[in-house]
Amino acid sequence: MAAAVKQPTPITLPALPSADDAPPATPLGRWLLKGGEHADGTPHEHPQFPWYKVIWLTGVDYFSTLGYQPGIALLAAGAIAPLATIALVIVTLFAALPIYLSVTRRSYLGHGSVSMLERLLPGWAGKLFVLSLLGFASTDFVITMTLSAADAAAHMVENPYLHPYLGDQQLGLTLGLLALLGVVFLRGFNEAIGVATWIAVPYLVLNAYVVGQGMVEISHHPEAWANWERGLSLKGTGPGLVLASILAFPKLALGLSGFETGVSVMPLIKGAKTDVPGGVPHGRIAATRKLLVGAAVIMSGFLIGSSFVTSLLIPEEAWQDGGEASGRALAWLAHHYSGDVFGTVYDASTVLILWFAGASAMAAMLSLIPRYLPRFGMAPHWVGSPRPLILVLMAIDVVVTVVFDADVEAQGGAYATGVLALILSASVAVTLALVREAKEERRVPYLAIPFVVITLVFAYTFIDNVIERPDGIIISSIFILSMIVISAISRYQRATEFRVEKVALVTPESEALWREIQGRRVSLVAVKQHDARHSVIKRRLKQYYAVDGAIAFIHVDLTQDRSAFDSTVGLRIARLGDDFRISVTNATAIANTIAYISELVEPRAVFLGLTRENPVGQAVKYLLWGEGETGILVYQILLRYWATLPDDGEAESPPGAQERPRIFLMSD
Repeated sequence: MAAAVKQPTPITLPALPSADDAPPATPLGRWLLKGGEHADGTPHEHPQFPWYKVIWLTGVDYFSTLGYQPGIALLAAGAIAPLATIALVIVTLFAALPIYLSVTRRSYLGHGSVSMLERLLPGWAGKLFVLSLLGFASTDFVITMTLSAADAAAHMVENPYLHPYLGDQQLGLTLGLLALLGVVFLRGFNEAIGVATWIAVPYLVLNAYVVGQGMVEISHHPEAWANWERGLSLKGTGPGLVLASILAFPKLALGLSGFETGVSVMPLIKGAKTDVPGGVPHGRIAATRKLLVGAAVIMSGFLIGSSFVTSLLIPEEAWQDGGEASGRALAWLAHHYSGDVFGTVYDASTVLILWFAGASAMAAMLSLIPRYLPRFGMAPHWVGSPRPLILVLMAIDVVVTVVFDADVEAQGGAYATGVLALILSASVAVTLALVREAKEERRVPYLAIPFVVITLVFAYTFIDNVIERPDGIIISSIFILSMIVISAISRYQRATEFRVEKVALVTPESEALWREIQGRRVSLVAVKQHDARHSVIKRRLKQYYAVDGAIAFIHVDLTQDRSAFDSTVGLRIARLGDDFRISVTNATAIANTIAYISELVEPRAVFLGLTRENPVGQAVKYLLWGEGETGILVYQILLRYWATLPDDGEAESPPGAQERPRIFLMSD
């Protein structure tokens, strides 16, 4: 039997040494940065539950839209709101649902379609695409918080028992609910599943009663049906009504809001016993699909039922903007037909689920942003700690709420834009994935054809929504532009970090030679490539710089994806007579990698070449592609690192301590 080949030995690097990682000097700083230990994008360990319990966590986002969706549907479509809602349900069940059923198989860690597109579109184009999607996602989740809080405040203000005390203070109440949300998350929020169940289930039961009672009232008042038919006749007949419903359904796109959340909760769903750790969790995927189907079917039934009863029973003057039923159509029915006591119970349940929908959106943002931006080098390290990020998000919520004056209907366009952008991105991701899989298997991508059609449907819906409600794309553009600008500034500020996660010695010979190099005071010499010129370079160094001892020639090959920020680099070491040859692969930046290896080697001196090319062009090459003026950059990176060492600038080092290498910059 052949002897087992010794596996490469990874060397785990110490924590990235930067001023940002130094322990905060004040108690406030330590409190703010507490809790960011797992912000590096690695999976968290979560308690897991059956899918029929996790569905309610998705439901607080998805089902809570019943608080305002029927009223917004009436404003957007009038008498044809029920028909437009049926069109929306068809799109939900036969377009959005198939997309996310496919996403579950390809993004089963709960990272959703954004993660799929990151893998499918590598490089800077992919990074910019992801940043744009994060801008739309931020629009979606921020407006979820502000709109839900505003609608909860509207239910409180319009309640007959509370109105004498609250008056018209909807803006103040909205800000108060958002502040309460921030306080809860700053203190820590861990019991999401249990709370969501106790909030969502009673809410659906109450809604079922209101819709059912509305159906009974319609059966007792046939004139309501006749009045609705007269309203429909004004919109046309037959094919004209169908066309009008199709054209109106994009305005109702808020009813599609729960799918991205449904995928994000996958880590919480218990899979099958046959699921292998580290493998594809087929049981969890199947359970998640049951959750998505269940949530879509439940919501579809409530959307159709609520749209019919509100359209037939609520007078037009009540559901118009500023009317008694504006933004609270089902609550109006609850008060009107079941009395103010039941209506108040309904209001309380609605306020709870709307507030908790904001909590769900906050949790999604606290997961989404640290997952991508710090890993891209496009955010400061403190973004990985939840508390500073919570404060930033709360500040944004306050600004958005004040700008919109806590108006529910006014925020609907921005909300729909964010929702549709995410669903459109998911449809694009699934289509690209199916095409790539077919190409790899050398077959015709027939399975991608239906998803191309679905992508076109959502592209139309998105464009129509943007044309009809341009405020949504304006707000999303502000989020996207802010995301890109902040990311660019952060990437620039973090450019001189080491940008190396760990080093892997790729051969047993490399491991042995590495120990030998570390035990000697070698001179480290950076070369553009390994070739026969090593002896010439050595002779010149000994002639002009009086180099003593062995030389370690180091050459760095960059990874194909130059947009990556950190990487695991591979080291292959060979002997060159009395000297050494170090080959580094998979690096994201040449200068940063040489600086890091230098600190591991602890050389006597480091010799670096200068290109004498345009410094502006070299700076751009460095920031975008990891190349540039390597000699000066290595020096700057090492200076930044040395400045973070605890004994920097203090008394002389004790005997036996390692001296810093001498840096020589040489003109080619």
